[in-house]
Amino acid sequence: MLIGEYTHTLDPKKRVSLPAKFRAVLGKSMVITRGLDHCIYIYTQNEWKKVLEQLSNLSMLQADSRSFKRFMISGAEEISVDSVGRILVPDFLKNYAKLKTKVVLAGVNDHIEVWDEKTWKIYKEKVENSADVLAEKLGEIGII
Repeated sequence: MLIGEYTHTLDPKKRVSLPAKFRAVLGKSMVITRGLDHCIYIYTQNEWKKVLEQLSNLSMLQADSRSFKRFMISGAEEISVDSVGRILVPDFLKNYAKLKTKVVLAGVNDHIEVWDEKTWKIYKEKVENSADVLAEKLGEIGII
């Protein structure tokens, strides 16, 4: 399980340290890809296989399905953790997420999200301010 929120520095070579708790779950090799809300997703190899299975079930006859498959899969790369616990963020993903020097790594159960720190703060404040409304909507459909 990947949980928690950590702020780290993205160095000039586009490397960021993964928290030890995350490294223990992710292992040495993982998949990084574009995420929603202009963040980056990091999956274990096993979780990425599950995502691929779900994506492969989407119809290629529907434009939205094709577009989302392309978005997720074409943006994916296998990456490895170096000897001091860092990963290299590919240029196109750094640009996609508009990452600056400070980034937030947020554990979201089955994956990690990597956010620019300022973008994360804005997003988190928005969600925190509407958490009651979100909970009520989820309750209406029997989720909470």
